[in-house]
Amino acid sequence: MSGHSKWHSIKHKKGAVDARRGKTFTKLIKEITVATRLGGKDPDSNPRLRLAIAAAKAENMPKDNIDRAIKKGTGELEGSSYEEFTYEGYGPGGVAILLDVLTDNKNRAVADVRHIFERAGGNLGEAGCVSWMFEQKGLIVFKKDQVDENKLYELALEAGADDIQEADEEIEVTTSLSSFESVKDAFDKAGLPYTLAEVTMIPKSTIKLDGKYAQQMLTLMEALEDNDDVNHVYANFDIPEEVMESLG
Repeated sequence: MSGHSKWHSIKHKKGAVDARRGKTFTKLIKEITVATRLGGKDPDSNPRLRLAIAAAKAENMPKDNIDRAIKKGTGELEGSSYEEFTYEGYGPGGVAILLDVLTDNKNRAVADVRHIFERAGGNLGEAGCVSWMFEQKGLIVFKKDQVDENKLYELALEAGADDIQEADEEIEVTTSLSSFESVKDAFDKAGLPYTLAEVTMIPKSTIKLDGKYAQQMLTLMEALEDNDDVNHVYANFDIPEEVMESLG
């Protein structure tokens, strides 16, 4: 499975998602605000906003918070002016890392991100140094013990999913960008519950880590996600389940 979905799983096991809910809300509000500013307030004609609202609802964000974020994006309410940047770099063991940053202060953001990389044994790179290693895809992750696997496979294939992969406890469905919402809708209508559904950057290949590099990598991922300016983190690490468990 991709490093991204493994990271999502280990966060849930550690209880980190609930512990960071306030920080998650802050990032989702920024994403909704920027999506509205760039594409308008109608989610039916603004795919980015539609996905941002879906992500907010998945985190149980109150409707009032979502509405206020949209109004900040349209200018109906006062709000900060955010800029978007993509940063690229390398983590422990040569892992490729791609960051989406939403910030109201670029100088602060790049200084903080560079410090986080260096402290964890990584470094920022030039634009384009690792982005070619990733593809934008839809990703939907299920717990095996919560779904009918035969039904899941049948629906995924009928709806146009690109690939289905299994690990010990989870099933990972990937889609093209254009078919993500139709595949997700098929699962929703069938009542198949998923733990993650989002448009993300999937690595074309992965780097296996264990020992010191695995620990450093997880520490780096946590530090980057804890940063208020970092909106998304993508990486091509692969840490075996038993190592993830021991480190978690």
